[in-house]
Amino acid sequence: MILGIGNEAGIFLYAGLAGVTVAVSYHILICLRKLIRHSMTAVGIEDLLFWIGASVYLFWKMYDTTYGSIRWFFVLGTAAGAGAGCLFLRLCRKIFIKVKKSLEKYGKTR
Repeated sequence: MILGIGNEAGIFLYAGLAGVTVAVSYHILICLRKLIRHSMTAVGIEDLLFWIGASVYLFWKMYDTTYGSIRWFFVLGTAAGAGAGCLFLRLCRKIFIKVKKSLEKYGKTR
């Protein structure tokens, strides 16, 4: 089956969204770990279950969009989406830290 460039671009964006979903979900799991301390065994089990779930999710998305065939633009879109999600979360963290510092500075001067 030959897909047009428009279909490939749509699948790439859909795969990017799937990658962002997995990346943000993993960061949420990391935040929950910081709130509730776990043993290393529990962390390992959580990671194993998360990555099995993420694999099933990505396989389902790939099967749904490309009818079961592995396309390079889906894999590239997933990786690009995960990278973009991580960069977005890093940017949010930097903004949060700057706002926190400015609020602390403002609170100390008054």
